[in-house]
Amino acid sequence: MSSSRAISRPAGSPLGRITNAVPAALVVVLLTAFVSLPLYSMVVTAFKTDKEIYDDFSYIPRQPTLIQFQRVIVGERFFVNIQNSLIVATTATVVAISMSVLAAFAVVRLRFRGRVWVARLILFKYLLPTTLIYIPLFLVVNGLGLANTLQSLIFTYLSFSIPFATWLLMGYFRGIPAELEEQAMIDGCSRIGAMIRVLLPLAAPGVVAASIFTFTGAWNEFLLALVFINRPALQTVPVKLSGMIVGDQYVWGAIMAGAILASLPVVLLYFLAQRFVVAGLAAGAVKG
Repeated sequence: MSSSRAISRPAGSPLGRITNAVPAALVVVLLTAFVSLPLYSMVVTAFKTDKEIYDDFSYIPRQPTLIQFQRVIVGERFFVNIQNSLIVATTATVVAISMSVLAAFAVVRLRFRGRVWVARLILFKYLLPTTLIYIPLFLVVNGLGLANTLQSLIFTYLSFSIPFATWLLMGYFRGIPAELEEQAMIDGCSRIGAMIRVLLPLAAPGVVAASIFTFTGAWNEFLLALVFINRPALQTVPVKLSGMIVGDQYVWGAIMAGAILASLPVVLLYFLAQRFVVAGLAAGAVKG
């Protein structure tokens, strides 16, 4: 009896808490290593010379250099492609969020016939794979005379970013009591004024999360940008990086340097608004 008491450890004791935390800590360490190793490889490769990459491999650059960044910035004019991606992603995000706020507000707050089916249609469009609609989108873009322009990308990215942002904002708007807007309207606000002065400030985390996910989706999109744009001066970042692989020649140093430069805007966005991303996505996923 006394030995069993000595072996058993209450879950609330310090030793019990440590024992319970070890498996979780191991899982976190393994997942962190799984995610970090490709990033580590990308960073160290970007700072190596060609000799260290192809002939004399090492896990850490022996002679760190910026020659790969110079090659991709000066030789490949990579900032032109970053500028193209910024124009496309920023414009698509501003337009998509503006339209999604109005669409989500109408579906959640207004009472009209068929609004349930409108909500289901938005969800269906959000779940529809982009690969199924890129040929119809290409025909529409050609018909509008927008082929081989940045406007074609902005136009087509709205087709999947608006349903996603609307679905996310619908869940967030449902979590805010409608009585707050009704009180504002009693005090003299119009419905639109109540939405701008009351609803949007309270839904700021959801709006920020939807904006970041929309920007990231447009920034990373590859298939439509590859199909719609064939002029090198108008290529976006993903297409430019893939085009740096010619035949069986992989210029890994320049590609990794370009990948680091292309990651900086998205990393900065997530760093500044990471708490909004988690809160907004969780609210939209649970209440949508």
